[in-house]
Amino acid sequence: MRVAVIHGGTSSEHDVSVASGEGVMDGLSRAGHEVVPVLVDRAGEWRTPAGAGRLVAVDTLLGCDVAVPALHGVFGEDGTVQGFLEVLGVPHVGSPVAASAACLDKQLTKLVAGSAGIPVAPGQLVVAHRALAATRSAVELDQLAADLVASGLAGPVFVKPVHGGSSIGVTRLPVLAPRELGAALVTALAAGGDSVLVEAEVSGPEVDVPVLELPDGEVRCGPSLLIRSDPDEPFFTETAKYESAATRFAVPAPLAPELTAHLERLAVAAYGALGCRGLARVDFLVGVDGPVLNEVNTFPGFTPASQFPRMWAAAGVAYPDLVDLLVRTAAESSVATPAGVHR
Repeated sequence: MRVAVIHGGTSSEHDVSVASGEGVMDGLSRAGHEVVPVLVDRAGEWRTPAGAGRLVAVDTLLGCDVAVPALHGVFGEDGTVQGFLEVLGVPHVGSPVAASAACLDKQLTKLVAGSAGIPVAPGQLVVAHRALAATRSAVELDQLAADLVASGLAGPVFVKPVHGGSSIGVTRLPVLAPRELGAALVTALAAGGDSVLVEAEVSGPEVDVPVLELPDGEVRCGPSLLIRSDPDEPFFTETAKYESAATRFAVPAPLAPELTAHLERLAVAAYGALGCRGLARVDFLVGVDGPVLNEVNTFPGFTPASQFPRMWAAAGVAYPDLVDLLVRTAAESSVATPAGVHR
């Protein structure tokens, strides 16, 4: 097939997306597909082999059988590009508009998953205008801190952008105090977010479960992955994820079979409740009371060394075969689903 790989983007995860896109393009080429690179630069300019600009990009995309939106963060993984492709009628890898938007929004993910009976951590949304006000007024900040503590979020807590990934803009606060909260809000907002989520820490290991939809519609889980983050980092930070040699991954995760099966059931339930399609990496924190959903990534990092491909490699699925499955599933889904109708 002729496959467009859209990568880059305007979010804070631009560099991660470029690396993912390059990996996907190489894998698709090795699987025998014709690859068409479509780069969205930091300024939002679309660049294709035929030239630059949105109209040129539209012509390029219309000439492809499938598109891979290998984008992370806002204006890419949040349903915007997925909607653009669906309007054009170009089949694409991954989740449709609503699922993409819900999964990139940490608060919406919690609400949908929680309503489906999937455990989530206690948390409070701080809407954009209040978050901004609290960074500018000591009175507003004191009141916000008091309200959060009264809701049970005394600490430890994580302060994170509602939209975003790669742990960019995330701060861990051992105790929720006004001064530290104010600095954490500034960090979260500077990462390109608007509203901010303050969430209770779940003490325990992070275990990720890869979910893959096959061309025939079967949804399958691969081997889970246990993260042993760099002990010198306060949590699984951006540095621990992408730069530290001290971070270790164990695949498959060394867990009791009953816990592994439970995590897989929860992962598939979250995938279905949120309306995901194609693939997802469903991340859990395993606390003393059991697993708690951390987040759902509709297009996780996708270099050959990234967690999702690494988990499937442990199941015997080589990287070129994995990206080939993704585009074939997208193509089959477009045949099975009439134009304008979303599953």
